[in-house]
Amino acid sequence: MARNINDRLTNLNKRRKGTDRLDRVGEQFTASIVNDSLVLEKWEKRATTQPFTRYALGAMQPVERRYTDISIETAIRVGKQLQQGLSMDVDLRLQGSVPLDVHIRGVSDVDLLTLAGSFLTYTQGGALARAGWYRPSDRRPVDVLLELRREAEKVLTAAYPAVTVDCTGAKAIAMSGGSLPRPVDVVPSHWHDNIDYQAAQQEHERGVTILNEHVPTTIENMPFLHIHRINEADGSTLGGLKKAIRLAKNVKNDAEDEQAAMKLPSFDIAALLYHADRAMLRAGYQFELSILAETQRFFDWCWNNKDSARQLRTPDDTRAILNTNDKIDGLRAISAELDNLASEVAREQSTVIRGLQVPTQQIIAEALRKAYIPDAA
Repeated sequence: MARNINDRLTNLNKRRKGTDRLDRVGEQFTASIVNDSLVLEKWEKRATTQPFTRYALGAMQPVERRYTDISIETAIRVGKQLQQGLSMDVDLRLQGSVPLDVHIRGVSDVDLLTLAGSFLTYTQGGALARAGWYRPSDRRPVDVLLELRREAEKVLTAAYPAVTVDCTGAKAIAMSGGSLPRPVDVVPSHWHDNIDYQAAQQEHERGVTILNEHVPTTIENMPFLHIHRINEADGSTLGGLKKAIRLAKNVKNDAEDEQAAMKLPSFDIAALLYHADRAMLRAGYQFELSILAETQRFFDWCWNNKDSARQLRTPDDTRAILNTNDKIDGLRAISAELDNLASEVAREQSTVIRGLQVPTQQIIAEALRKAYIPDAA
């Protein structure tokens, strides 16, 4: 890795414990975050003489549960305020990296879907539609969501006078600071009952329509199918997939070419790694550095087989993942960082590799897959 590894370890620590984003929480919460940051996590006690290895292991781990719980509790609190203050009924759901548990920050923004409870759209050819389950509305979805957005802005601004309520975003009302221990993004939206949902009535199959206020227009999403399929795949890899996602996201944030690396969104990192070799990720249950080996191999494959990689689709099958040239630039930058990290970790794990000026990828991968790093005492 091109930057100083000690700097990267410091950055990783700050991200995980929230001290990098103290300006995003209310002042009354900063002292507790700083105090909590002084407590060593388990990964910090592993591979103590091998900083590259320690970084790789730490980058894979989930954020401490207490940080995640605070994020979720904050979003629920904001949601209850909306339910009390809005004139219309709303359903509340969380989407994004926090409920999926692939977030890498102790102070993470939480996406709170605020779904108009009395309005939805549906696919006319679905089973429920054919059975007469729905009543057509003469209201345009964009008008419903604009009304919901405007009312939500008023409710939140009045209810949280000390909080920064940023209403300039196209898709979300961003809240931070003041009485909030974590930032929350409120996303006005409504349900869309597609054919698959109408057939099985499983919520993970249900679509969500969000608003882009700047156009204005609506955007169709399948956030719960994405979460469901990543969770299923992670279960089949004994937790290896989510570790790979967190690893790649942390490497992205510490990349030397940060501007290029940021062109590959975190959602697309998760979507890409959904297609990685699950047997190799599963091996990480015992030999944890196998996850680094597979993450590096897969990003390298994507870079060297761009035409094939461009055919890979998101877990919800709504689009190709690498659908812009900017994302290819991001793939390149993150792949290069993973190459370097894998090489440095392998050198720490193998005396043979230390004697080789340019070890092959196969030799590096073999060293990583055989390395056993005990848990901290």
